[in-house]
Amino acid sequence: MHRPTPAHPPLARPTLAFAFDPERYDGALDSHDLGRLASIADILDDAPMQTYRDARAERLLAQADILVTGWRAPLLDTAALAQAPRLRLVGHLAATVKQFLPEEVWERGIQVTAAVNAVALPVVEFTLAAITFAGKRAFAQSQRYRQHREIAYSGRTTHDCGLLGKTVGIVGASRVGLRVLERLQAYDVEVLVYDPFLAREHAIALGAEKVDSLDDMIGRCDILSVHAPITDETINMLDARRLALLKDGATLINTARGILIDHAALVRELVSGRICASLDVTHPEPLPPDSPLFDLPNVFLTPHIAGPQGSERKRMLTAIVNDIERYVAGKPLLGQIARASLARIG
Repeated sequence: MHRPTPAHPPLARPTLAFAFDPERYDGALDSHDLGRLASIADILDDAPMQTYRDARAERLLAQADILVTGWRAPLLDTAALAQAPRLRLVGHLAATVKQFLPEEVWERGIQVTAAVNAVALPVVEFTLAAITFAGKRAFAQSQRYRQHREIAYSGRTTHDCGLLGKTVGIVGASRVGLRVLERLQAYDVEVLVYDPFLAREHAIALGAEKVDSLDDMIGRCDILSVHAPITDETINMLDARRLALLKDGATLINTARGILIDHAALVRELVSGRICASLDVTHPEPLPPDSPLFDLPNVFLTPHIAGPQGSERKRMLTAIVNDIERYVAGKPLLGQIARASLARIG
């Protein structure tokens, strides 16, 4: 397949600068990967920029062929881009680039890569654990055990436990959603997926049934897992009407973004006890201290930990260094963010 020639051909030994909040990456930048980076690029300054508006930033931007950005990086706006005439590649040590990079970056022919796969992997693992625990009714069983301090194998507590034969619905064939679909093929469950951009043939290849109506899919699911990006169309996509379509006893899992679900409507459903939820993200985030979600027995809350934590964060630099090596070698980038995909990513 013919690949378009980049506006700027790769350099044999590029210059490189950093821009991110160093506190967010404390312990995440592996010395081996930093050494690999230094072997293929001239690092202009080890300290990352946190603004593009001072003399140091002006000097670094003027010399940088590659900019490695990350969490809390400043916006690479028109003024900053004007100071970076040599810039050819941006490597982002996270997944979401839209709030850091305007479309002008792509208009200039600058290539963009992000650690999307490194960020996705732990979210996939967390989601699969949540699906498994939901099928086992693990959290309800744990609370019952703590309360009664005895093991009761009555049909009332166990007849609906287990994943066998359950229907799992995936909302959004994002990088995380697709990987969850791939791994669910090893489970004895029926898998449904809703995503207007996913080809039916692709869904079939992943062992899933593509459902054209989100409403229809919601009503069929025992477990519904949300993986959609934030767009105008997806904000509050799970509103009161759609939440009411969930089966009694169904479990809603959200490891994507809290704003995809109407929070007030979700609270009402959960307070009623009709459904269960495993929520790693909420809107607002964090929840107010008096939120009823903290005390509900049918809600499992975690503080936005599905993404890279601790040692998992090291994968992000590994991914970006891998792509910088590929860039220098003239190979396609594994984490490349195409301009055409911006409208569909969060």
